[in-house]
Amino acid sequence: MLNQRRFTRTLIYSGVFLLIVVLLGAASMQAKAAETPNLIAEGKQIFRFDTFGDEDFWGGQLRLHEAIEGEQFGGVGPGVSPATALSVGLKVDVKALPYTLRKQLRFGKVDLNDPAVTLALLKLNAVVGVTGFFNPDGSLSSIGIQCALCHATVDDSFAPGIGKRLDGWANRDLNVGAIIALSPDLSPFENLLGVDRDTVLAVLNSWGPGKFDAELVLDGKAFNPEQVTDGVVTGTNVTGATLLPPAFGLAGVNLHTWTGWGSVPYWNAFVANLEMHGKGTFYDPRLDNAAQFPIAAANGFGHIQSPED
Repeated sequence: MLNQRRFTRTLIYSGVFLLIVVLLGAASMQAKAAETPNLIAEGKQIFRFDTFGDEDFWGGQLRLHEAIEGEQFGGVGPGVSPATALSVGLKVDVKALPYTLRKQLRFGKVDLNDPAVTLALLKLNAVVGVTGFFNPDGSLSSIGIQCALCHATVDDSFAPGIGKRLDGWANRDLNVGAIIALSPDLSPFENLLGVDRDTVLAVLNSWGPGKFDAELVLDGKAFNPEQVTDGVVTGTNVTGATLLPPAFGLAGVNLHTWTGWGSVPYWNAFVANLEMHGKGTFYDPRLDNAAQFPIAAANGFGHIQSPED
């Protein structure tokens, strides 16, 4: 009888314990389900608008914002008009445009050759992947870029280059090299690569639309001596730039980059720190190999930790 009672109590305790586990599991699942929309919204915000502090490079060092505003607004050169911006593959988010502006664009009442319109679009956060930082007087103080610059486009539903965002799509119209080449100060690249401005411009302008050379600042090799396809030399002195990859459709793919160097988190850290020139932490001792990556090894690119971190 005593054993039977013990057995009964054991069953009861086990049942209660199992019930608690189930309830806790259900509560955890509900909490995670509640968090999911917030995480998605937060991720979207970061992807679209977070510069990771890279405006200190694109504006502070390359002074790209000065080329955008032009001498008419305190910068240098003719400035970058919407027509020029669209011609190098930059996109405009139509949902960020006020109804009155959309109406004016529809009826051709906006001068797309006026850099002032570009500044207005930046103030509206309408240029996909680009953020303008403005002084109190309305002048442009710096410029920063986001993940969306290369990995988002629009559906052209309003006009070519203007439409609803398509997050995660590779922007194969984007001429990254031509955009960087607009910078009045390319000395950061000149010093890193050990070449003059004309050489840097030649390299940047060799990339073309939809391509980017992610290894240029690691090994300094701008061109491949020869391109071999199926054992046959099909070209010589070919640019080292490769196609911009998409950022979606990668579920279950661990080594998802063109290089196969690492996972999604790895590539995010690599791009944010080494390519976007943002502020954060990046670690990869493989870049200490001076024979393979002389520039990266000399500059400690495999061991980056911003002071804020």
